[in-house]
Amino acid sequence: MVKTVHVAVGVIYRQKQFFITQRKLDTHQGGKWEFPGGKVENDETVAQALARELKEEINIDVLACQPLTVIRHDYGDKKVSLEVFIVDNFIGEPSAQEGQLQQWCSLDDLKKLDFPKANQTIIKLLQCHQF
Repeated sequence: MVKTVHVAVGVIYRQKQFFITQRKLDTHQGGKWEFPGGKVENDETVAQALARELKEEINIDVLACQPLTVIRHDYGDKKVSLEVFIVDNFIGEPSAQEGQLQQWCSLDDLKKLDFPKANQTIIKLLQCHQF
């Protein structure tokens, strides 16, 4: 049986742009673009995990965020449950801390990039919001 990985995801938004990073080649869905975040540990809330992961991965401090959606996806070899938040109030300049590629891009640009399937729902929801 494949275990479900619980993940906190931050959609970092500023001035009509979204901050994304590219997954390392040696990870699941390697080489694809993603919204930053990571696993929720057993001893923390989703909000705590989001704050911790965004500090570790892109060196920002989250001041406020709003829930966007929860996505459950089965890749066959891995199942994920993504709790996704819009993060538009933060301190610091996002910068990939693990050497991966990064970029700010528009909503139109997001649609052109290669994301894991679970992230496609995020992009569709962002198109429905007034950004």
